[in-house]
Amino acid sequence: MSGHSKWSTIKRKKGANDAQRAKIFTKIAREIIVAVKAGGPDPDNNSSLKDAIAKARSNNMPNDNINRTIKKAAGDTETDNYENITYEGYGPNGVAVIVNTLTDNRNRTAADVRHAFDKFGGNMGQNGCVSFMFDQKGVIVIEDEDGEIDEDTVTMDALEAGADDIEIDDGVIEITTAPSDLGLVRDALSEKYTLASAEVSMVPQTMTEITDEKQITQMQKMLDMLEDNDDVQDVYHNWDMPEDME
Repeated sequence: MSGHSKWSTIKRKKGANDAQRAKIFTKIAREIIVAVKAGGPDPDNNSSLKDAIAKARSNNMPNDNINRTIKKAAGDTETDNYENITYEGYGPNGVAVIVNTLTDNRNRTAADVRHAFDKFGGNMGQNGCVSFMFDQKGVIVIEDEDGEIDEDTVTMDALEAGADDIEIDDGVIEITTAPSDLGLVRDALSEKYTLASAEVSMVPQTMTEITDEKQITQMQKMLDMLEDNDDVQDVYHNWDMPEDME
């Protein structure tokens, strides 16, 4: 899931089983299809496609899958047409939630997203009801579990590449950029470091705690249901998750 840090997402992906990986690949394939249809099949001339390919590779999507998806989107006029729709709402205890989707059936997706909110003690609101609580930023994550990366060096490299900020905590290096600078910073850092993820994210300005055990369970189940939906690309929230659940 996507909160104020992508690290929980990365850990989920690292431990993903075959079914979960297949879902991740399906979601990324949709992003590739949309990018190709909007800007063509050449990533050198299509920054959105270049970003989608980088995301695919960071999730260990095989190159054959990536190339096959690009060719299909570029040459098959019968490929499904997806539209990007964002939903906003509140989880238990007023946690702000943003759900980004790519769908070929907006009625189905809207009903599914609303059901997830309603079933677990939340409510879906109007567009803009929570997005003002988030800032759109490029977020790059580098894993350093063994502490082998020199903090001063990676900080200097990130800032020289155009990053706005860098945070290092518990084996995770999180670098933030302006959304428009993400590609340049990602490309510069990928020449020196192995990136765990690099994408534009909605970063919450403040976090919300949940102390009631029932609400904690409901919030987790709501996020799981949303993320398991094939139409849902990203789920952002400002829940200050307990460490044992990240």
